[in-house]
Amino acid sequence: MTIRNYRDRFVQELSSQYDADEAASFFYLILEKQRQLRRVDVALQPNLVFSETELVFWNDILQKLQQEIPIQYLLGTTSFYGLEFEVNSNVLIPRPETEELVDWIVSKNQKTAHKIKILDIGTGSGCIAITLAKKLPHAEVYAIDVSEGALETAQRNALKNDVYVQFIKQNILETTDLGQLFDVIVSNPPYVRNLEKQEIKKNVLEYEPHLALFVADDNALVFYTKIAQLAQKNVVVGGQLFFEINQYLGQEMITLLQQLHFNNIELRKDIYGNDRMIGCSV
Repeated sequence: MTIRNYRDRFVQELSSQYDADEAASFFYLILEKQRQLRRVDVALQPNLVFSETELVFWNDILQKLQQEIPIQYLLGTTSFYGLEFEVNSNVLIPRPETEELVDWIVSKNQKTAHKIKILDIGTGSGCIAITLAKKLPHAEVYAIDVSEGALETAQRNALKNDVYVQFIKQNILETTDLGQLFDVIVSNPPYVRNLEKQEIKKNVLEYEPHLALFVADDNALVFYTKIAQLAQKNVVVGGQLFFEINQYLGQEMITLLQQLHFNNIELRKDIYGNDRMIGCSV
């Protein structure tokens, strides 16, 4: 079968779940990884064909996409802030909103002349910690996660992106002291309440790790409270604390940080207009 004909079938088979442009983008992402062929190559060489072996592979991919397994997990990689990261079922797929949080931290610290220490709590794939290590070469970066699988993935991502991050297996909710002082603490902790599950797409709800996503309805700020309390002891005077947050809890986050006497509290919206990140100083 020609690649062009299979592409048309591929898009049609996914039409009940994805619009045509998104389905076509999936097709070309996979094609470039598998055959190093781009959209223009298929246009210029309409007689290119898939072998029988390739058709078996593509039919399997098609079936998995129909089950709404995320394309990033099928590819095994995704892009974040211009870098490539391995992703798998142990880690959340990095989001564009998190890129905005990273950009905020980079812009605030890239002109700092002295060495700084940064801690990323709940690192997952390592996308925040690794990107900060890459973009802020004067930073010494540490990262914590409770998941062994996540930490193994993050370690591979650090090697892939040629940076050093000190990864630590630790349950932050059981931590009473971080053991050293940091200039910046950042966290994108679990923040989706169970009551919000109906808003979550199937590809996230069924395939991404719930450990990194959900918190109890009656204790939605548990991670933020704990991390902010640790920051009071373990961030230098004038240092910074950043969070990605639940879009519905922006005011509650401001109140929490005010009650804990943080300064210069700033709530920011993401590209979609939702309250998504908050920063403050100690």
